[in-house]
Amino acid sequence: MIDDKYSQFITANTVVTTQEEIAFEHLIPCHVKDNERFISHHEFINAVKEAGRDSFGEDIDDPLIRVSHPIKGRIASAKHKSAKELLPEECTLYYERMAWTVSFPQITSRVGDDDLALTIGGVKSYSMDNLYSTKDTLEQFKVFVGFSNNVCCNLCISTDGLASSLKANELPMLYQQAKALFGRFNVESELSAYNTMNEMLLTEEQFAHILGRSKLYNAMPKANREGITGLGLSDSQLSTVAEDFYKDKNHSRNADGSIDLWKMYNLFTGANKSSYADTILDRNVAIYEGVQQLSRSLAHKETSWYLN
Repeated sequence: MIDDKYSQFITANTVVTTQEEIAFEHLIPCHVKDNERFISHHEFINAVKEAGRDSFGEDIDDPLIRVSHPIKGRIASAKHKSAKELLPEECTLYYERMAWTVSFPQITSRVGDDDLALTIGGVKSYSMDNLYSTKDTLEQFKVFVGFSNNVCCNLCISTDGLASSLKANELPMLYQQAKALFGRFNVESELSAYNTMNEMLLTEEQFAHILGRSKLYNAMPKANREGITGLGLSDSQLSTVAEDFYKDKNHSRNADGSIDLWKMYNLFTGANKSSYADTILDRNVAIYEGVQQLSRSLAHKETSWYLN
């Protein structure tokens, strides 16, 4: 498969890696004050995967893992070498940020023309932790459960499916909190929301109005944003949405210029894949909440700031 925006769940400055690589080739940061190690990226994935298996079943795909912000080092015996002279065995490496997903192929559904699979995953960024601490200090993780769109790898995540600040310093604690999140997740309710989006149609003029209002929202003073749900994207990402409205191979406009909310939602989640690993999940939830608000406004013929 070509490694383009349609085959990645994140397209920001990340590189593909495997569990084996991060388990056996990457360093693990330590707490400065007692030299006890942090929970590794590899252990984080395994703990949440185990919680997912216990919640949704044994059949599970291999994880998709992308990392960014490399922290490079060297062994002491190579301290006098220039960077170009270093041998591979003299280099050390770990990545500050990691995002990963794994899907359950037996739990699927179809919305519009898209096949969805139940998906769990998470984000770890050591930049959110206090490295100058002891092992008693809780580490921060982001864990989610939702669906991935099989045609484009877009993530569909709601507020109920995201623990954006899960804190733990031991693997059993991490497992229990992830399992509690998965236990609260209502698969049927999520799919019902997506199908409702698929039934809501926007004219080209309404779509253009939403994009314009979204850019206004980004420029608006915070005091003026009260009562308005943001749609989560930056101005450059909104420009991507505008381009994909005409060119996206899966979710572009209909022949008459109209577009349903499900397609629009996927244009937004597709543009969000250019976000950094530590912000992509929160932005994804913001997109879901914003589109849900639009859906309710259209269904009940209520006033919406985005459509006025």
